[in-house]
Amino acid sequence: MTEPSATASVEVAVDPATAFEVFTGEIDQWWLRNPIDFFDSGRATAMRIEPGVGGRVLEVYSGDDVLELATITDWQPGTRLGYRSSVDDTETRVDFEPVAGGTRVTVVQSLITDDGQAFYFWPRVIRWLPDWVGRRAAALGKPPREIERLSIALYYDDPAAAARWLHEVFAINSWDTLPAEGEHPMWIELHVGSVAVLLFERTGPRPTAVDHNVWVYVDDLDAHFARAQAAGAKILSEIHSHGYRCYEAEDLEGHQWTFAQARPTMA
Repeated sequence: MTEPSATASVEVAVDPATAFEVFTGEIDQWWLRNPIDFFDSGRATAMRIEPGVGGRVLEVYSGDDVLELATITDWQPGTRLGYRSSVDDTETRVDFEPVAGGTRVTVVQSLITDDGQAFYFWPRVIRWLPDWVGRRAAALGKPPREIERLSIALYYDDPAAAARWLHEVFAINSWDTLPAEGEHPMWIELHVGSVAVLLFERTGPRPTAVDHNVWVYVDDLDAHFARAQAAGAKILSEIHSHGYRCYEAEDLEGHQWTFAQARPTMA
């Protein structure tokens, strides 16, 4: 049974008028370009919101080819955005409320027919907004972040717990929000620069031997080693040099990682 609605809120450190402009005018900057975040990720080149009542929310392909995702029904800059979906049976309202230190952005996505279809993606997507607001001063005007052509997939008995452990112990981050206790998403994507590390649930027996290794270049190898060691990672080899400085460690389920000192020219 489809739930009748989905609601989520985030707070951003800008005033409501700026938050509204960020949400609508900069959607192509903060919308994550991951494989599951478009209806046709193989063709998508941009996201766009046309301003004003009657405007459209668009997934943009090449040339004039677009997919209309929604039509704007309420346009109150700094206060509210509303639209009717063109791809499912929902209406969405986004409110911009002033709070201490910025704006609370609340999105409510509601089913408008009892037996309709709903893609409740906003509770996850809205969490991308604070990250963009935090870095927009340096990133505005630059091309949106894009993942590299090569990604790494790792399989765990508990991918959500692994994601939190990798973040806390190895400082592996995510462009999205890490899953909280009790959350078990089908797809977890961490990032080392623009390379995606995909975490999936293991469905077969755990291998008896590890035959691969994930390499990560870090800015301060000594500090990274101290963090991993203090957090209880199993250190397979301490920092050593062989043309490059590195150390090896295991994560909580036995995957092997090599951490090496990054060159100053690495992005």
